[in-house]
This record gives sequence, structure tokens and C-alpha cells, in this order.
Amino acid sequence: MYCEYILNGKPPIILIHGFVSSTHTFHRIMPLLQKEFSVIAIDLIGFGRSEKSTKFIYSYANYAKVIVDCMDHFQLENATIAGHSMGGQIALYTARSTPKRINKLILLASSSYLGKSRKSLIYSSFLPFFHLIAKYKIQQQDVKQNLANVLYDSSLITPELVEEYGRPLKERNFYKALVRLLRHREGDLKPKELQKIYTPALLIWGEKDKVVPLHVGRRLVKDLPNAKLKTYEKAGHLITEERPNEIYEEILSFVMGT
Repeated sequence: MYCEYILNGKPPIILIHGFVSSTHTFHRIMPLLQKEFSVIAIDLIGFGRSEKSTKFIYSYANYAKVIVDCMDHFQLENATIAGHSMGGQIALYTARSTPKRINKLILLASSSYLGKSRKSLIYSSFLPFFHLIAKYKIQQQDVKQNLANVLYDSSLITPELVEEYGRPLKERNFYKALVRLLRHREGDLKPKELQKIYTPALLIWGEKDKVVPLHVGRRLVKDLPNAKLKTYEKAGHLITEERPNEIYEEILSFVMGT
């Protein structure tokens, strides 16, 4: 599994990206975080530069185990976890399964309240060439248009950004991994499960988020017993790209209690 890290003896924070993304989600905020934190950014199995395994069980519960294994590898007894989009849901799963090891949660436009894939889609995923259908469907979409959908400020769309988000789509086994995620993903935590997560949580949302709209964050902050919500005007789903300095200050204040 690929990860980028800066270990400097300061409090650790683990960064988890979202769906069809990578550590690049945090490229603007990592240099800021390393001033006050040891930072570990992970490419989830199946994404970024990590292995596109055709044997890994791509469930959120299994991804949560991967996060804990990563903590064990770096000999971290506890850590703060920050997750963006689908990464936020994985962070929630991790806090639910190993609450004593998670100090605080940062949920950046976190995926929430989504159910499992439809049964018909799951059954179809076992067809031998289903990954090729997925490849065709995804490659029909334009990377630049997809970025315009997740960013409020389209001026931030650079050739580098297009290249980073388009690179995984060219990898052969990426689509096989994606199909396994579709098949194994058990769905987001239900309200009754969220209400049992007492880990302090900071929810950060862009008010112009088209992917996970702000009303999801407003619902989530009510279901989590120990959470607060910070929102930003003129910001979309990829808020780490649009508001890195403000997010850094919010995280610093929340984690350090300043």
C-alpha cells in the first residue's frame, strides 16, 4: 500500500481520500499540517498508487482494518483521522470499530447515508466482462468536467490536476478493483450506529457541494453525539483544494484546542 508521510514526533493525523481519488486530494494541505502534526496520507487499496488487488475485500470494515494496520506499522497508539468524501465514511467505520485508538475525527464532506449497491448491480458485477463495461462508462466522462462538478472555483482546474485525477483511469486493473468495491461495499453507517460514535468530530463542508450536499452534513452533525459543523461559502466538494489554509486553521484549533 502506498502512503506519503512525515513523522516528526508531533501528534499524528492520518488522511484518507475519497472515491476514485488519491493522496493528491491533500496536496495543498499536507505542507501546512506538517508544521504541527506527523502526517500520514494513504492511497487506499484499489486507488492512487496502491495495488489494484483482485483479492482484497473492498468493504468499509476492511478498509478500517487497513487504517488500524497502518497505525500499528507506524507504532501509533492513537491518532486523529481526517477523511474526505468516501474517506470520511471509512474514518467513521474506524472510529466505530476501534474507538480507543481514534482521538478525533475530521470529516471533510463525508459520504453519509448511502445504502449498498442495488442487488441487480451486484449480481451483474460477477459477469466476466463487467469491468470493461465500467471502464467504458467511466471513460466516457471527461475528467475536466468531473473536476468542474467538485470545485466551485473552476480556475483551480490545472493540467496537473487533470493529470492526477485522470491517471488512475488508465490503469488496467483499476476497473476490476472498482467492480469489487461496488460488490463489497456494505453501505454507510446508519443513524443508530452513528449515534454510538462518541469520538469528537469536526465536520467541514462547502456550501456549494454538489456531490454530498450541505444538508447531509447538517443531518450528520445531529446524529453524531459529539460533533460540530463548519461551512464555507463559495466552496464545493473538493474543499481541500479550495480552502486549504482555512481548513488547516480549523483542524489545528479543533485538535490542539487552541
